[in-house]
Amino acid sequence: MKAKVLNLLTVCVITLTMLSPGLVVFGIIWERHLDLVKSQNLAYEVNKTTKNAPTLASQTEVTHSPQTSIQSSDRNVVHQMLTVAEKYKFATILQWFFLLTPICVGFGILFYDRYLVHRAAVLKEQVEMLERLWQQSIEQ
Repeated sequence: MKAKVLNLLTVCVITLTMLSPGLVVFGIIWERHLDLVKSQNLAYEVNKTTKNAPTLASQTEVTHSPQTSIQSSDRNVVHQMLTVAEKYKFATILQWFFLLTPICVGFGILFYDRYLVHRAAVLKEQVEMLERLWQQSIEQ
């Protein structure tokens, strides 16, 4: 049973190792796509802001200067940029988590299995040494 689990984990780790370059390339392409979408959204917001700025300025001439309306629209654009950046960071962290977790679990199981084999070998050597000492004490 233990050998089957070890074989299954070995196959999983090797498969993940073979697929990881593809996942990395996909991650890079996805990153570029998100950058493109973000720049398109910012360009749309800037165009929308510049088109609405004269209208907002004429409406707020009585109470506020045109600079305050443009500054408030700039704050909205900056807030949207920060929101997109936070989502992007979270997606990147999540992507690396899903990539590295199976690899770390596989290596952990593999190293623990090797540790158990090592401990069994050390125990066997100790038992053999004690048996030799016991045989020597009987002969004397």
